[in-house]
Amino acid sequence: MTRRAEPALLPSAPAELNWQPIRPKNAATLVLVDRSGTSPRVLMGRRHANHRFLPGKYVFPGGRVDPADSRITPAADLAPDTANRLLKGMRGGARPSMARALALAAIRETYEEAGLLIGRGVEAPPRSRSPSWRRFFAHRVVPALDRIAFVARAITPPRRPRRFDTRFFVADADAVASDAGRVETPADELLELNWLTFEEARATDIPNITRFVLGEIERRLNDGDLAALGRPVPFFYMRGRQFMREDL
Repeated sequence: MTRRAEPALLPSAPAELNWQPIRPKNAATLVLVDRSGTSPRVLMGRRHANHRFLPGKYVFPGGRVDPADSRITPAADLAPDTANRLLKGMRGGARPSMARALALAAIRETYEEAGLLIGRGVEAPPRSRSPSWRRFFAHRVVPALDRIAFVARAITPPRRPRRFDTRFFVADADAVASDAGRVETPADELLELNWLTFEEARATDIPNITRFVLGEIERRLNDGDLAALGRPVPFFYMRGRQFMREDL
């Protein structure tokens, strides 16, 4: 395991009086890569300007882990290498169910924000008490975790209005089993969803960590292996006043 200081890739932290630390919430993001054209494209959307966390920024679909995510049985489990890396340094104990919950949260959020279902079609889908997963299963698709790979982790620095311990996953667009069709509502967190080339994505207003993840995925594509299970997974966090990178 390597650990070193890194230039600021995460949002800077404003000074505040009477500051109280906020424990980061577990979150997950999925980067979908479409390689069907002449140039690879990634799915991104703009966050609503009224949100306290990254307002107006272009990001990948994602969000916090829901308790129901740990109770879903996938059609296929995580690759052992992916599960092991997810469990490293996990807060609250390294439980395999939590590793699955992170990956399932990324898939669920992609469905909720983009209408895309990652998994495999089935005749008799399982049942769930979760409204989100009930809607997911209504399309006769069960999430398949062997179609996604773990590519990065980042914890929002202290002194931010919202803090997340985010795991970034990547999947090829051919992992989409069904397109449920996205219905925009006033409460939507992601607006203006589009498939963007890497050059187009970098030209939008994106967070520094998103810029880094784009570079990591581009390097994997150049190496000819998007999953690249043996590749170190970078983990970014803040120690004191210094940003650190640790390879998981």
